[in-house]
Parts: sequence; C-alpha cells; structure tokens
Amino acid sequence: MIPIAKPYLTEEEAQAAYDTILSGWITQGPKVQEFEEKFAAYTGAKYAVAVSNCTTALHLAMIVAGIGPGDEVICPSMSYIATANAIRYVGATPVFAEVEPDTYNLDAADAEARITDRTKAILLVHQIGMPADIDAFKDLCGRYNLKLLEDAACAAGSAYKGAKIGSHSELVCFSFHPRKVISTGDGGMITTNREDYYNRLKLLRQHGMSVNDRVRHEASRIIFEDHVELGYNYRMTDIQAAVGIKQLEKLDWIVEERRKIAAAYDQAFKDIDSIRLPQEYDGYFSNYQSYSIYLKDTAAVSRNTLMQKLLDRGIATRRGIMNTHRETAYKEYATDVSLPVSEDLQDNSIILPLYVPMKQEEIKFVTECFTQEVLAVTMSKSMLQPD
Repeated sequence: MIPIAKPYLTEEEAQAAYDTILSGWITQGPKVQEFEEKFAAYTGAKYAVAVSNCTTALHLAMIVAGIGPGDEVICPSMSYIATANAIRYVGATPVFAEVEPDTYNLDAADAEARITDRTKAILLVHQIGMPADIDAFKDLCGRYNLKLLEDAACAAGSAYKGAKIGSHSELVCFSFHPRKVISTGDGGMITTNREDYYNRLKLLRQHGMSVNDRVRHEASRIIFEDHVELGYNYRMTDIQAAVGIKQLEKLDWIVEERRKIAAAYDQAFKDIDSIRLPQEYDGYFSNYQSYSIYLKDTAAVSRNTLMQKLLDRGIATRRGIMNTHRETAYKEYATDVSLPVSEDLQDNSIILPLYVPMKQEEIKFVTECFTQEVLAVTMSKSMLQPD
C-alpha cells in the first residue's frame, strides 16, 4: 500500500530525543527555547512561541487578539474543523466565507461581503500549503479595522512574495502533526512580531504562571510564582522540541523534494482535460503539504469510484478538504450558509500520496494508475453517450 502521507524522521531525530531524555530536562525548557529561536529566525518573525499543537496555538492567538463573546470571525468553512473550533473556544462566532476554486483559499471579495458591525477578525488559512493572498486581506483588515490571524497549520516552508509564511502578520499559527511537512509527533508554534503578544502567549501556555520552571530552577535565591490570569497547559516538551530542531534543519530540503514530486504529477497529468491541477501563481511558493486534484467532469469521473479503484490497486487517497459547516457539530452555524464552491471542491477533489522519501517507482505507479483509471472511466462514459 502506498500511503497518503508519512512523516520523514531519521536516526538524527531519534538520537536528539534520546539525548534530551537523558539530559534530565524533558518538559518545557532549553530545547523549547532553542526551537523557538530557530523557528523565528527561519520564518523571519521576531518571536516564536511553542505550544502543544496548532489548535491550542489558534486558541491562544484568539485570546491575545482580544476576540471574545459577541464577536464574529470570518474564516473558510473549507478547512479542518480546528480552524472554526478555535473561534468558538473564546465564545466568538465563526462566519464562513467562500474560497477560490483554483487555490482552495479564502476569497477576499466574499469575505468582505460578510463583514458586519460585529466582525472582529479574519482567520486566513493557507490551505494544503498554498499561500493565501495575504496582501489582499491585510488591505481588507486595514480598511475595516479588523485583526488578521493566519492558520498556517500546513504552511511551514511555504512563502509569499519572497518571504516565508510566519513573517507577514501579527499572529501566525503552525502545526507539527505527522501529516504536516515537518513533525514533532504533535506540536505547534505561534510567530509574532509584537513583544506584548509574545510575552502574554508565554504566560498563557503555562497556566498564567508569572515565573516559569526554568527560571526557578536556575535561580540562586528563593522565588515564588504567582498565577496572574487564567492560563492553560499548552506546553511543548523538550523531547518534541529536540526533534523539531532536527526537522527544521531539513525543512528546505524536504520542501524541495515535495515540489519535485508535485512537478512529476503536474507533468504526468497536464494533458487530462477532465481534471484541474493545483495552481501556483507568481509570488506564491507552496510546500505541497498535499496534492489535490479537482475533477471537472463529474458526469464522466466519479470521485468516490476513482478513490476505490485506486485503493484496489494499493494506492491510498483522501477526499477533498472538509467543509466544517457540513459537520454535525456545526448545524446551528449552517442554517443560512451558501458555499457552493467549497462544497463542490470537497465533493469532487481527490488528494494523492505525497511524502518524502517517495520512491520513483511509487511516483510512476501512482501516475500510471491514476491516468489509466481516469481515462478508462471517461472513455466508458463517452461510449454511452448518443451520437
């Protein structure tokens, strides 16, 4: 079976975790600080704060941005459910907007049409690693005095107009889940250029504790901590951070290899008229966290039938990106929601295997099987059509 994805971890990461375990400091400590400093330097942000996962990163970002009950936050429905969940965690209301069919990213014009006097922020998602149009949303937020937050769960290593994702706005949240380009088992990171956000994020991730464990451990005098506000246990461990440091060292190489696989797919599928390939426009640089193909002629090619035929041949695939407003937990938020583009993309897109290292024979097998199955279904359908 060729899997849809798998993490790229080597003996270097294993050794880093091993050394950290034996160091005696395994929770949030010196390795976390090192990972934060190196991640900030990599993205071009002033600061980075490591947390337990991207969902907790989004939750804390909402808090420091001042979003709360009564506020509305515009976001795509076409995103993993954690995007909208983080808005609900602070008592605010997610307002779902449409996405662009070519990029799967939030449509600025549709987002603007959904702004009300209760709108407090826009949560922009860089879907499957493809950067969204950050400048368009910075302009939009500037005109309406809104906060801009970025869900960059899939976008470590991606870039927008020559600068890495993570450096463009005040709060950018990353994931290190195993499905992402680099992984710490699980984990997350928030980048920011604001010192006040940085200091409060560090406070909130550790129960609102005024003095962290490392400061107390290294102190030559007795220190008693205070818990100055309601906080959370959203810490990253030093074991995870040690792995993350090694992963970060390989990130650019991993992205380069992923882009080679995406280019091989592009070349193999470019002449199939019934599908639309991922679009990467000038100034946009994707890490290709996922490779999603849209089936244009659904009368000729059934997405689910195609997925099953590929699975029968030993190739795992996934359906298009979920629509949160279709989930049971969001029924009350979907009463008057009309998102035909998002729903069409979910229903008629297929995500193909892409991981490092993916062998040339595996890439060839996927491209050959996909092409054969699409063309076979298309041909059989056309033969049934009357002249």
